[in-house]
Amino acid sequence: MLSAALLLVRYWAGLPLSRIGLHRWREWNSTERSYFVQTFLIANVIFSVVFADRLHAIVAGPSLWGHVGIVFATSFLWGFYQEVMYRGVLQTELVRRLGSWPGVLAANVLFTFGPLHFYHFHEPAPALPMFAGIFAIGLFFAVLFLRSGNLWMVGIFHGLGDSYIVGLSNNA
Repeated sequence: MLSAALLLVRYWAGLPLSRIGLHRWREWNSTERSYFVQTFLIANVIFSVVFADRLHAIVAGPSLWGHVGIVFATSFLWGFYQEVMYRGVLQTELVRRLGSWPGVLAANVLFTFGPLHFYHFHEPAPALPMFAGIFAIGLFFAVLFLRSGNLWMVGIFHGLGDSYIVGLSNNA
């Protein structure tokens, strides 16, 4: 789905991928590079500590590379795909049409309550805390993307979070 979305943006809509925030590394400024590297490293350390028991079970298991492949092939790319669709395509267009903050808020409401998270309405636990968390994290990513115009950062951070949170809980 990620490949299809990127191909549609590039060839059907006729837009360079940089228009949705996918800039080459050499085009990032030094602050973006520095923040990205620091945040990536810190997030991996924190997630590794928080999910140490699940990581230990996977490492001790017989199919380490199978689990790693499943986690990254599904969870990481799924998180990146969500950012392409909701930040790169939807938020970019809503900001262009509605202005910065109305566009960011509209895109984030659609991200939070849209089809990608709709299944939370059917969970036995109350959905409000889950939606509040999704909205808050989504708003952080939305503002980061609005300020930086860099979809790689939010896409990789979302994919990384999904890999640990969703991937490890489904594959441990």
